[in-house]
Amino acid sequence: MANGTSVPMQTPRHLPVMWKEVMDGLHVKPDGRYLDGTFGRGGHARGLLEALGPDGHLLLMDKDPEAIAHAREHFAGDTRVALYHGSFAEMAGWPEAQRGLDGVLFDLGVSSPQLDVAERGFSFRQDGPLDMRMDTTRGQSAADWLAQASEKDIAEVLWLYGEEKASRKIARVLVAKRSETPFTRTAQLAECIAGVVGRFDAKIHPATRSFQAIRIFINRELDDLQTGLQAAHDLLKHGGRLAVISFHSLEDRIVKQFIARHAKAPAGNRRMPEAPAFHASLKDVGGAAKADAAEVAANPRARSAVLRVAEKAGAA
Repeated sequence: MANGTSVPMQTPRHLPVMWKEVMDGLHVKPDGRYLDGTFGRGGHARGLLEALGPDGHLLLMDKDPEAIAHAREHFAGDTRVALYHGSFAEMAGWPEAQRGLDGVLFDLGVSSPQLDVAERGFSFRQDGPLDMRMDTTRGQSAADWLAQASEKDIAEVLWLYGEEKASRKIARVLVAKRSETPFTRTAQLAECIAGVVGRFDAKIHPATRSFQAIRIFINRELDDLQTGLQAAHDLLKHGGRLAVISFHSLEDRIVKQFIARHAKAPAGNRRMPEAPAFHASLKDVGGAAKADAAEVAANPRARSAVLRVAEKAGAA
């Protein structure tokens, strides 16, 4: 593999979400330069690398040091591959990305390995340390934040990032109980939230929205998404493709609005001065796509996935 002409890889046995749709959407050119900003365990990356020829390049990024260690073990022997430990929000500062990109992929949210390992602290279904950091080498853990955040701040996070209707009540109880026993375990937090919310919806665990909200806040996921989308837009070459998989409405709304802002002229207002001529810099490719029934049956995580693809427009 050292010469960059590795044996073609087989389609992953356990496909990542919307694998075929992503490959089709990115429309990979054999000699292109592509960036996977959320490597995870490399399911999409393998597809990209398989489609690339010896002159192609694949740039891999991930916040999670375990994901980067996996990438280094399985991909770093290929001279077509470059690695970066950090958020895709940092891509504009990476010299490898500054050379221009033919495609960018973001597979948002928490990865299956992160959810499945209790010690990472993402799951309310398994007891583990209350961490929730995608990058365990930096930043504040969920336990540290909950130990000192104000009741108002906790309620705001639960409402803004989890759309939790009982956000104020949960925050009030969390602040009261932490003075007796600090929250350090996922099961401890989940049980407390369940006691406040109750189990009126059997399909959704009562701690689902709160865990989502705290995770998004701790990892700055929506802020990074905004920054990463703009960086991808700026670094894409003419005709390059941006593909983003979202798993909840907050993410998808940001992606949808970003594409629309660059693809459609804003509505006019006859009471305002005439706006400068609008020049689209993106073209929406296909709108919102969802996994088909067969994929959802094989992988329930795909149920909430939404894929949006855009192409860089404008003068070559």
